[in-house]
Amino acid sequence: MSIYQFCPPPDLTTNEQTHATWSGGFSDSEIASVIELGNAAMKNEAGIVGVNKTDQKIRKSTVSWINCNQQSTFLYDKLGYIARMLNGQFFEFDLYGFVEDFQYTVYQAGGDHYDWHIDKGNTNISPRKLSLVVQLSDPSEYDGGELLLNLGGKEIITAEKKKGLIYAFPSWVLHKVTPVTAGTRKSLVVWIAGPKFR
Repeated sequence: MSIYQFCPPPDLTTNEQTHATWSGGFSDSEIASVIELGNAAMKNEAGIVGVNKTDQKIRKSTVSWINCNQQSTFLYDKLGYIARMLNGQFFEFDLYGFVEDFQYTVYQAGGDHYDWHIDKGNTNISPRKLSLVVQLSDPSEYDGGELLLNLGGKEIITAEKKKGLIYAFPSWVLHKVTPVTAGTRKSLVVWIAGPKFR
């Protein structure tokens, strides 16, 4: 007996993209609240993740973690909505939500950076499928610190520097943050998980 396996039918309802953006998702006061949450968590954690625990040739930054609690519910609710909308319009991955706290990252002048990497790894609690980067700083507040996406070969996308802009991309896409040469760049990184790809 032979087996003839059908290929999955093409998805004609989704305009599949390598990345997508969402603008205007957060007001200035909401962004200030996110920064306040991240800074408070950083004081509590004393920067235990980041500069002291990574190879500074690969990554130099300071991070803290914003978990889901009474103060951060607005953030989880809003990013949950935005993630679902972006996924439905551009990716259509099988997702079941956030299983990791949100990563608040601060890049300082003097070369803080994050070299080429992917977010999807073998050590994650569950498969990261979609990554979101929320830009919390106004571009006038820092130089350098560009978010670059490597879509393969010579195709490099430079994310627009815009306060509140959200970049979404599959978690296996290579990306980096170039060195910050002046000022401070603050961002929020969020991963959306789902069942294993098969």
